[in-house]
Amino acid sequence: MTYSFQLYSARNFQPWSDVLAMLSEAGYGQVEGFGGVYEDPAGFRALMDGNGLTMPSGHFAIDALEGDLDGVLAKASTLGIRTIYCPHLAEELRPTDRAGWEAFAARLEAVGAGVRAAGYGFGWHNHAFEFVALADGTVPMQVILDSAPTIEWEADIAWIIRGGGDPSDWIRRHGARITAVHVKDIAPEGECADEDGWADVGHGTVAWTDLLAQLRGSGAERLYVMEHDKPSDATRFAERSIAWLKGKGE
Repeated sequence: MTYSFQLYSARNFQPWSDVLAMLSEAGYGQVEGFGGVYEDPAGFRALMDGNGLTMPSGHFAIDALEGDLDGVLAKASTLGIRTIYCPHLAEELRPTDRAGWEAFAARLEAVGAGVRAAGYGFGWHNHAFEFVALADGTVPMQVILDSAPTIEWEADIAWIIRGGGDPSDWIRRHGARITAVHVKDIAPEGECADEDGWADVGHGTVAWTDLLAQLRGSGAERLYVMEHDKPSDATRFAERSIAWLKGKGE
């Protein structure tokens, strides 16, 4: 299996040329893009090519997707991205009721239609806030999936847990929508405080052995993207995580 690496995890460990060389040496074949690597798409593509890496997926903000889709698609084409994920919604912009989330989902559905018309896949990438129920019991993630029925889902498993959700249940009910998985781990309570409580994959509390078996059992093709939001050492995180995953069988 080919594993990907969300480059946001290494944003504080520049230059990118060194990061990509490290990832290639560690055994990664793919990377996932974010805004910090899109300034010079052709130059970054050359760095990837030189290290035998591809970028099948990338994160692009909702503002760019709605306001400059042509620009987004041009960057995606140069970098070789095939699936675009919208990654976040700033706290002050998040709806506070079901109607608001339905309206936001309609925006995602509209963006997805434009992205797919150009030959790309499109989906939403979750954080924790989508799993925190509103006052009436509405779970925003469910509204997004129901009200934007054609978009894909990049499921960030650790954020589902931090939001109070059961990832196994969400995978069981919506696995067909999950085209990428963020493989991220949560440190035991009180540990890794300097890393915002995240852990290297396989070295935390997330039941990754069981979840990987569930995901792989479906037989669906998915991207498996390693991520750590605040590693103190990106090389340590990259190497320990892929070593653990490869030890679980492919």
